[in-house]
Amino acid sequence: MGAVGRRRGASALVLVCTMAVLTAPGLATGMAYAAPAAPAAPAAPASPAAPAAPLPEPGGKSLEQVRKEIEGLYRQAGTATDAYNLAEAETKAQSDKIVEIAKLVVAGKERIAALKNRAGAAARAQYRSGGMPPGAQLALSDDPNQFLDGAGRLRQGEKATSGLLSELDRTQADLQRYATEASERWATLEANRIKSEESKKQIEEKIKAAEELESKLEAEEKARLIQLEQEAQYKAQTAWLSTGAMKDVNGKATEAGRLAVQFATAQMGKPYKWGAVGPDSYDCSGLTSQAWRAAGKGIPRTSQEQLRLLPKVALKDMRPGDLIIYFDDASHVGMYVGDGAMVHAPRPGRNVTMAGAGSMPIKAVVRPDA
Repeated sequence: MGAVGRRRGASALVLVCTMAVLTAPGLATGMAYAAPAAPAAPAAPASPAAPAAPLPEPGGKSLEQVRKEIEGLYRQAGTATDAYNLAEAETKAQSDKIVEIAKLVVAGKERIAALKNRAGAAARAQYRSGGMPPGAQLALSDDPNQFLDGAGRLRQGEKATSGLLSELDRTQADLQRYATEASERWATLEANRIKSEESKKQIEEKIKAAEELESKLEAEEKARLIQLEQEAQYKAQTAWLSTGAMKDVNGKATEAGRLAVQFATAQMGKPYKWGAVGPDSYDCSGLTSQAWRAAGKGIPRTSQEQLRLLPKVALKDMRPGDLIIYFDDASHVGMYVGDGAMVHAPRPGRNVTMAGAGSMPIKAVVRPDA
């Protein structure tokens, strides 16, 4: 950034109007996201500014170049965060399944022990009878009634013995199947653990690189960086609106959608933290999944799974509570709240906030309560 750029000061940008005062999401709020105000011009300094130290970046990068580089790093961290969250969710699912299998194995072993006890009792009864087969004993009986009655019991006993052996075979086969499934689940669990660790490392590396870039900026430059971010969002929102994207969007929130929006907007001001699902901090999909959980609807944890599993709706049919999936890799998500606005957890170093629905490239709109 040149010296002239630094003398422009850190004037706050009037981005898209009073974004934090949405009190009735989904109703006509008068917010300016559908017709954003132009950014305020930076105030002229009262006196010539003292020469500022140049950006400590190789090649004399401009502040706008630094902004884009930081944004790119955080985008990469966001992609890795989605992969981390998915691996963590799958790990929990596999762990729960392994616990379930372990309970089945215990029950199966207890069943086999009971069956073996029954088989042992039958063997002991035969031993006490001198080892003579029951059929022979009946044939030597002088009492016809005793013979007929015994013959019936014999058939029942043979059937019971056959059933016992069949049940024993089935239970042993079940145990073998449980062992195989448990082995497969453990392999998946380990693969997810490795993916989770790799994603975590990528996240930490990208965030560290972005924070190091930002830490080299002077206070005035950091303030100007925020202004540049807001200007970029304003420009994207204005371009999006100029296409007529909001012309036919007038859907009303369902009761569940209203509750989800109410929860999401109540989190505004809380910090972004990757992997977080509240209550003190959130990442982007952590916010949207918890908002819909508060509305009584469980939805997938990650933005990519939200895109994959939730019903898609046309932009013109969008209503408050719907989720807007951003970027080609579906690495970010926000919740539409009405009047061309959405609420989201932007990135590390920023808080849950309101922004224009078109301030980032939209990939799709999905509906949790379709």
